[in-house]
Amino acid sequence: MPLKTISSKFIIKAVILVGFMSFNFSNAQEIIDDEKPAPLEKPKDSVINKTRIKADGVAAVVGDFILLESDLDREIAQLEAQGADLKGLTRCELFGSLLESKLYSHQAIQDSVIVNELQIKSRVDQQIQGILAQMNGDMDQMLKYYKKDSEQALREEMYEINKNGYLAQEMQAKVTGDIEVTPEEVRTFFNDIPKDERPTFGTELKLAQIVIIPEVTEEAKQDVVDRLKGFKRDVEENGSSFTTKVLFYTEDSGSKSTGGKYTLNRKQPRMVKEFRDVAFSMQEGEISEPFETDFGYHIILLEKIRGQEYDVRHILLRPELTQEAIKKAKDQIEEVRAKIVDGTLTFAQAAREFSDEKETKYEGGQMTNPTTQDFNFELTRMDPELYSQIQDLKDGEVSEVFQDEDRINRIKFKILTVTDRIDDHEADFAKDYLKIKNLALQDKQIRAVEKWQTETIKDTYIKINGEYRDCDFQSNWLKK
Repeated sequence: MPLKTISSKFIIKAVILVGFMSFNFSNAQEIIDDEKPAPLEKPKDSVINKTRIKADGVAAVVGDFILLESDLDREIAQLEAQGADLKGLTRCELFGSLLESKLYSHQAIQDSVIVNELQIKSRVDQQIQGILAQMNGDMDQMLKYYKKDSEQALREEMYEINKNGYLAQEMQAKVTGDIEVTPEEVRTFFNDIPKDERPTFGTELKLAQIVIIPEVTEEAKQDVVDRLKGFKRDVEENGSSFTTKVLFYTEDSGSKSTGGKYTLNRKQPRMVKEFRDVAFSMQEGEISEPFETDFGYHIILLEKIRGQEYDVRHILLRPELTQEAIKKAKDQIEEVRAKIVDGTLTFAQAAREFSDEKETKYEGGQMTNPTTQDFNFELTRMDPELYSQIQDLKDGEVSEVFQDEDRINRIKFKILTVTDRIDDHEADFAKDYLKIKNLALQDKQIRAVEKWQTETIKDTYIKINGEYRDCDFQSNWLKK
């Protein structure tokens, strides 16, 4: 299969899936007028008719799902608002991708895919809180923006969109989740690509970093343990509200708006092991003693056990860092940098001896690309913040000290270096094996999806209306 075909198919699927999942609730600053959707450039084979009268009729029926004419217009407007490149894609292609999403959702229901209602409601809560934060907490403005009469009506629509997106995502994962490729399949895939169609990979860098994290004092740790014990005692002995304490004190921003609530499943690991071990050892109504994870110190209230699912609330506190500890960490990394610059230590030696980042320390500071799982970072696809830190570095040069943060550490200091640079090049089987393997896997997944679609379309009630019956779909939606 030519590489160009693989890429275009996956672009369409990826673009639509992102749009389907985020719909209208991902960015409150992107205002979309349903009555005046953003225009889509008309390719030669497009079915867009600029003179047609817009009527919000039923464009298609897929099993138990109805697809309205306005759904496609809204999807196009949303994708453009999110910056998706739709050049060269026709309405028919985008419409076909929406049909695929509906087919996934319909079949997920037929296959009894279980919807975690609490998880979806929690996601809706987070979306509403996020949008309200951008609208200065003005619910009336939010309802006007989304053309809803009440918060409940908005929540119901958001719930349905998130639920259907979840069903489509779970069904798609079910179709492709177990697919793997062997080394021989990767080799065959690469050899079958005509030489003049082999991909060209952009400039890639190999990066290394040394990270120093300020040390938390034992006094600071004990302080948060004592505070958490106080919260536990106040709830158990004085009847105080655990949820209220979450809202006032927790440092877990991801669950604060839901009162610290999470639903854990014994068969589907979520949260770090220490958290799960404590939760699954508790009885309903019990509050745990304070315990530590990489994120800080917690106490858990186990609200309800429902078979394999545990509804919990938790409070997270993180020990304070002293100015003395912060200064000590910064001084240390400045000293390490000086030793590397004057040649006393190599960067790799310094990383192994001094770095506090376990993931890179024993690789001499070498960073792993989270997308490709190799050491190469393609320059044009690099995280913007990381790019800003290394853009002016020459090979072998050491950056100045950066102050950074992550989900676990409020403050950390780091230095970076470029250990290797690979210029633009045509795909090479040996050098680019992991990237070629990913392309081979995508190809195999595409063929699995096409087979699944062909079989599922045959067994599903599908009706395409109006001008969309003239589309030249890749899948047999018209059942000709």
